[in-house]
Amino acid sequence: MANYRKEGDIAVITLKNPPVNALSHAVRSSIDHCLTRAQNDNDVSAVVLCGDGGVFCAGADIKEFSKNQHRLVPTIRDNVRQLEASDKPVVAAIAGIALGGGLEIALGCHYRIGNVNARIGFPEVLIGILPAAAGTQRLPRVAGVANSLDLILSGRHASARQALKMGILDKVVPGDVVEAAIDYAKSVAYKPVSLRRVSEMPVKGVEKADILFQEARKNTMKKSRGAIAPMNCLRAIEAAVNSPNYEEGLKKESELGNLLGTGNQAPAMSYAFFAERTAQKWELPGGKATYKSTKPLPVKTAAVIGCGTMGTGITISLITSNIPVVLLEADKKLLERGLKFIQQVFARNVKQRRMKADAAKKLISLVTPTLDYQQIKDVDLVIEAVFENMKLKKEIFAKLDAVCKPSAILCSNTSSLNIDEMASATKRPDKVVGTHFFAPAHLMKLLENIRGKDTSPETIATVMTLGKTIKKVPVLVGNCHGFVGNRMMFQYTSEASFLIEEGCLPEEVDRVLEDFGFPLGPLKVSDLSGLDVGWRIRQSQGITGEKVPAGTPLRYRQGQRYCPIPDMLCEQGHFGQKTGKGYYKYERPGAFQAMNDPDIKDMIVAYCRDHNIERRKIPYQEILERSLYCMINEGFKILEDGIATRMEDIDTIWLYGYAWPRHTGGPMYYATKMVGLPKVYERVCHYASAHPDIMHWQPSDLLKKMALQEAATSHL
Repeated sequence: MANYRKEGDIAVITLKNPPVNALSHAVRSSIDHCLTRAQNDNDVSAVVLCGDGGVFCAGADIKEFSKNQHRLVPTIRDNVRQLEASDKPVVAAIAGIALGGGLEIALGCHYRIGNVNARIGFPEVLIGILPAAAGTQRLPRVAGVANSLDLILSGRHASARQALKMGILDKVVPGDVVEAAIDYAKSVAYKPVSLRRVSEMPVKGVEKADILFQEARKNTMKKSRGAIAPMNCLRAIEAAVNSPNYEEGLKKESELGNLLGTGNQAPAMSYAFFAERTAQKWELPGGKATYKSTKPLPVKTAAVIGCGTMGTGITISLITSNIPVVLLEADKKLLERGLKFIQQVFARNVKQRRMKADAAKKLISLVTPTLDYQQIKDVDLVIEAVFENMKLKKEIFAKLDAVCKPSAILCSNTSSLNIDEMASATKRPDKVVGTHFFAPAHLMKLLENIRGKDTSPETIATVMTLGKTIKKVPVLVGNCHGFVGNRMMFQYTSEASFLIEEGCLPEEVDRVLEDFGFPLGPLKVSDLSGLDVGWRIRQSQGITGEKVPAGTPLRYRQGQRYCPIPDMLCEQGHFGQKTGKGYYKYERPGAFQAMNDPDIKDMIVAYCRDHNIERRKIPYQEILERSLYCMINEGFKILEDGIATRMEDIDTIWLYGYAWPRHTGGPMYYATKMVGLPKVYERVCHYASAHPDIMHWQPSDLLKKMALQEAATSHL
């Protein structure tokens, strides 16, 4: 698990635990053994610590957390102490990544050299813990307080050159970092190491620490929304500054780390980490085909149909991964506007120093704009991204089928419409698949891929692989109205409307969900997305508008309760942020800051009075339960229907597509592990009884079955 060899008088210890050299107990024990061997060898003058396979170390083996194996001696902290205590210089040779415990190991070494392509970071906050092997105490001593707050609170990676500038690395080399480290070790051999021990260094940047901590605390409280790891990370860095010595700071780090390790947020965030990886391991019902058994087709060229917000965002995602795109639009002005938007995005990236101007120019050159369908005849894959209208989409798919080569895959960026109906317009239903991107498509990570009844395993494998290629999180789901994410979202937003109808104001509903951890409540999200989007869908379904039969009760549709308030807003031209007025008012059309609108309150109150609806003060807990449990119940129905294969699929979709608070794991994890299914089922039954005309409260059979099983098990 760690190999030992000698290059002259330099001992080289190589971590070997593929693919990322995670610090399992076996690896930690090997480090201890190898370092002791080097210390006892009089012919060794210095030591180089490196990783096998072009990777230094990605940190702790988080699979050990659930069994507490990460606490077995030697711990990572023990390794760090042993490295630093060596009286022979130890040089860390960092290739690939040094993350979390891997960076802590490197900070235990006396010198650190990185390859120019290496990246370092402390991502622990993203799984609900802190760098507890002295990372919060060591980093401020080499990189300063400001850099430590940035890296540890964000969990972001820093490039080798950034790490050099911060003082984390001593040298950056373009070639073989191990060879460079061996040469470097020879140059420092026999030199005293006392001045190179990080634990004995003073913290850098303490003169501005109070201001930095004040600002960091303010930002952390605003962003974390219920997650406790960020604030504990901040307190640990504060301990590095305010403790009388290193050991006292280390005690505070341990105390805060143990607090996180014994809470329920770290397991939830660890689950979310693994759920993302599980969701990408797709399989068809009955195991007819899987990600292991199916080879994807290569996608060397693509086309995007439609130059709106989604089409341009998808195009940016593709060309950023060096996939040439033919961008087709029926309207020349819209095509020019779309190209201008793409150019503006890359210009902004250049201005913000995210890329070089030459690189941006090269990527933009991968776009071929056209008004002619013949220009896309040779592409490998097409993504249709026009607005949600089935008639239009079927017309486009018929054209694509006639023009594109037989092997081309035809995708629809639909958010809710029937993939099989689109496929019926073609002679290649096996090549038709849904690829639901989320807006803005070049920034949002989720890609909800929808299989139709005839979609081939090869087609599925291709779009799942494409998702990873363009740095999305792809999840495979079945075909139904709304698929997984929006099917649950429909219940979530419907319940918000019912709560408004019964007594809440928009800001009261949103406040509860934002307190839970969502960045925006459901009604602010509706304003952001555009109220007209759902309105058009409801019109096409005959739920509202001219298709509704005369005499249909205003508050009932298709045999169940219906709230017309969203329709009333749209009829007045209140589409949300885009028009400056929706559930909230905005300073101007397109502004983001939502302000409570007394006119909306008056409209809601007048509507209730006109329809004899007695408004009441709805308790906080009821708002929370009704908002969350209705969609969780729907999630279990989705599993029953085979639309999603696993709970992890649903949770990954909601984590990445709808900003479900990560510290609660996702809706299904939250219900199963944090609330308990018997409690969820009892409350669903309660609301089903209280609201028999709201069909989404009818309990899922699967939820009932699992809740009763859990209740029976708990009584054994």
